[in-house]
Amino acid sequence: MGSLSIWHWVIVLVVVVLIFGTKKLANVGSDLGKAVKGFKDGVKGEEEKEKAVAQQGAENVTIDVQAKEKPRAE
Repeated sequence: MGSLSIWHWVIVLVVVVLIFGTKKLANVGSDLGKAVKGFKDGVKGEEEKEKAVAQQGAENVTIDVQAKEKPRAE
């Protein structure tokens, strides 16, 4: 009695389609897909930026040394 059967979900789906229409539901689905894709691209872009910064830091390592004068032979 507490769970919904497949027929309950079918009726809910039919009511939603009747209220909003198929075109509006398709637009919502499309917008949701674009949002998810944008989020994935944003996360991927941040990971690439972090890798580039780490790689750049490894390439630009500066070693600080003290220079000594070589004694001259006379």
